Parts: sequence; C-alpha cells; structure tokens
Amino acid sequence: MSQSIDWNDFEKVDIRVGTIIEAEPFPEARKPAYKLKIDFGPLGIKRSSAQITDRYDIKALAGRKIAAVVNFAPKQIGPVLSDVLVLGAITDSGVALLNVDHWAENGTRIV
Repeated sequence: MSQSIDWNDFEKVDIRVGTIIEAEPFPEARKPAYKLKIDFGPLGIKRSSAQITDRYDIKALAGRKIAAVVNFAPKQIGPVLSDVLVLGAITDSGVALLNVDHWAENGTRIV
C-alpha cells in the first residue's frame, strides 16, 4: 500500500517531457543499464542512467519521448552523474518506460 501525500508534496515534483537523443551501453553499472542523453527543450540536455535493458533495444531508444523527474539533486551512478530520473512502470519483464505523445514539446511540465 502506498503512503498518502498531500497536493503540496506532489507539486514539488517537477516531471517534464523529454526526447532521448542518445543511448549508450553502461557496462560499469552494477545492474544492466543504459546511459541516456535527453533533450528537455528550454531546460537543456540532461543525462540519466536507466535500467531498461530487459525491454528496450539500445538502437530503438533515440527519438523516444519520455517522462522524467528533473528536480532531484544529481546522483553519481558509477562514472555517470545522473541529472534526472526517467519514469517507468516496474513489471515482471523489466521496466516499461512511460510514453508521451509526440505533440508534447520537450520541457513541457506533466501534472
């Protein structure tokens, strides 16, 4: 069961639309992952690490619209400084990325 939060708590989380522009292998990660560069429009290009290797071929990720939390403090993940948290649903077959329709521009806030 999830913990209840109030609306003010939710408003603190800044979730934005971004487009993956580059995906690379991340062999240094403890769990299988990719290194991602994501374009958030006016917020710039951000880096992240995502454990999505079970469901996604690295060649199919560029151009994909995603949702990510952009206001967490950067986190060091091995040699990568992750700027954002890419959002996905945890399933039995791996993480399923949350998709965004293509009409939403990079940097658009999700509420």
